[in-house]
Amino acid sequence: MKAGTNPRLILFHPNPLQKPGLFSPPQRLHLLFFISLFTLFLLFLAILTTKHITSSSPSSASSSSSSSSSSSHPPPLPLFVVDALLHYSSASNATAHMSSSDLRSISAALRRCSSPCNFLIFGLGHETLLWKAVNYNGRTVFLDENEYFAAWFEAKHPHLETYDVRYTTTVAQMPQLIAAAEKQIRNECRPVQNLLFSDCALAINDLPNQLYDIDWDVILVDGPRGYSPTAPGRMSAIFTAAVLARSKRGGGATHIFVHDFDREVERVCSERFLCRENMVESCASMAHFVVERMKPEVFEFCGNHTTTTRSSSSSK
Repeated sequence: MKAGTNPRLILFHPNPLQKPGLFSPPQRLHLLFFISLFTLFLLFLAILTTKHITSSSPSSASSSSSSSSSSSHPPPLPLFVVDALLHYSSASNATAHMSSSDLRSISAALRRCSSPCNFLIFGLGHETLLWKAVNYNGRTVFLDENEYFAAWFEAKHPHLETYDVRYTTTVAQMPQLIAAAEKQIRNECRPVQNLLFSDCALAINDLPNQLYDIDWDVILVDGPRGYSPTAPGRMSAIFTAAVLARSKRGGGATHIFVHDFDREVERVCSERFLCRENMVESCASMAHFVVERMKPEVFEFCGNHTTTTRSSSSSK
């Protein structure tokens, strides 16, 4: 401060244009009250939720356990529903369908499965939707010779699992095919093998790989066609079914049904590869075989059948 200068009092006045704080004291009180009230509400809600969970935990646990058990082992279709399906299917006016006794025999085998059945069917036809319904809690796979019909059928019924099969044999070739299979009984046409890598003329080896890894509980041979010498015939289907049953990795036998058993191909090939000692039921149109799995070192499909290979080797 310079000499001779009078001291001055400097006063600071608030700027009238300066903005006030974010919350004024009354607003802060209101905000504090709202936060406290909201906190009490959340605490009360948490207490109610805890009580509800505690009171309902036994029933929810039991219901969850029952639902999990039911999902792993779903109950079979009620018998009265099965009876209705079988009745209306056999009473249909369709010309090519199975008899009521044939339908009930296959249905009974499906119901005897201790767990959901793996059901393989050669051929699409009148009973296709019936088999899918009866085995609704299992896996049902259909194989058909006509790729266009199989694609059309699956497009019309998307819930079906359908694949086409390319057959390279005809009915007229049956004697030569059986003779060739007997000569290769210890190699390509042996009863226990992985068909995916088989070069046996009777083996079906062009299916999706996953199908060869399934333990089939029931197999129905109702295709391909076999009503003329130039038709594919069911030699390969019967041979493949026989190998799948004997090569089964899991426990239990395989029920194999052959439709149109009164025809020569079905009867001769069934007796050769499924075996008479395994037949448990037969009528004019259907034969029922129960085939057990076999050890890899066994080279005979039937216990009472001597193959050409064995006969020739013993005569030397």
